[in-house]
Amino acid sequence: MKSLNVYSEIGRLKTVLLHEPGEEINNLTPKYLDDLLFDDIPWLPLAKKEHQAFAKAFRANGVEVVYLEDLVSEAIDNKPEIKKDFIEEFINESGIYSLTLKEKVTEYLLSFNNTKEMVLKTMSGIKKSELPGYTKRTLSDYVSDYPFICNPMPNLYFTRDPFVIINDGVSLNKMHSVTRCRETIYGKYIFLYHPKYKTSKYFYNRDYASSIEGGDILVLNSETLIVGISERTEPYAIEKIAKNLFYENDTNYKTVLAFNIPKFRTFMHLDTIFTQVDYDKFTIHTECYNSLKIFSIVRDPNKEGKLIVKELNDKLEDVLCQYLGHKVSLIPCGGNDTVSADREQWSDGSNTICIAPGKVIAYERNEITNEVLKSYGINVYTIPSSELSRGRGGPRCMCMPLERE
Repeated sequence: MKSLNVYSEIGRLKTVLLHEPGEEINNLTPKYLDDLLFDDIPWLPLAKKEHQAFAKAFRANGVEVVYLEDLVSEAIDNKPEIKKDFIEEFINESGIYSLTLKEKVTEYLLSFNNTKEMVLKTMSGIKKSELPGYTKRTLSDYVSDYPFICNPMPNLYFTRDPFVIINDGVSLNKMHSVTRCRETIYGKYIFLYHPKYKTSKYFYNRDYASSIEGGDILVLNSETLIVGISERTEPYAIEKIAKNLFYENDTNYKTVLAFNIPKFRTFMHLDTIFTQVDYDKFTIHTECYNSLKIFSIVRDPNKEGKLIVKELNDKLEDVLCQYLGHKVSLIPCGGNDTVSADREQWSDGSNTICIAPGKVIAYERNEITNEVLKSYGINVYTIPSSELSRGRGGPRCMCMPLERE
């Protein structure tokens, strides 16, 4: 079996990519929360324990867990020129304009004897106070009291978003916010240079113009991809990935379904309101059910390289039935109570990760949703989440499947 192999949302999970929250979380401060896309500051020691319980739940179910920082380090270690390229790209995308400061940051990162420690430092952020020899030189140095030379990347523990495995290739995403754009650098070097995971099959690339993020991409099967039109994924990006699937790569894809969802932070990605949990079962946040608009995108049989877009007026469950070939059930987040539904959707009750058909990992705090899932015959493995959930992402957000049966 190939190292990159994801043809569904539910096939038994074999390998999953995680990133345990690190010092980047301790570099969050109240005045910069909005810029860094956080609503609150998780307490790191407990967040780490909760994340370790997450990894343990995978391993207990026979899933290999690999870590982002390890794969990046393995991709660039003992390759001086590639490591320098990585550092240069990281610095250029960190908003550093002074040539002198670029040189000092380069020297600082190259001074790490351990490549993994260097990679972790790029993730956690570089403070002015920790850069050897830093002094005020430029006008911006004198007028700004901003403490960082390179911003932390606290969203990295949501490994779902920067890239997505589709079939045996990758969508290396263009992130919506400048705050998260550097996250895709790590994927770039993994898929270019890692001995196990390098690939030449790209369905999207980080230098494209329009944004698309992994929380909006669901692999329904080998012929159908679902992508959300959300706060962070633009319509043109969906058309671009459809063209790449249909015309530029050797795939069996026939249809991309675009789900237009409300553009609010509460529903920042499609998987915050909708995930697959079994062959015929999906979670749904009922508030979005009636407003959901679905479009099909297929090849134009008369014009090479062109697409046909059509609005579908059928109910969600009927659309899913058509493309799966059997009836489906929609499992309401929070049950039938609107207050519970809103509360548990906010803490990612709909955002489950399927480790095998009918087996999911979910946050333990969403008690009502978890009981509803069980009533539909779903095995629910719960993990603690008082701190992890402060980042506004659930178990699916926090992992990237690399290989499924």
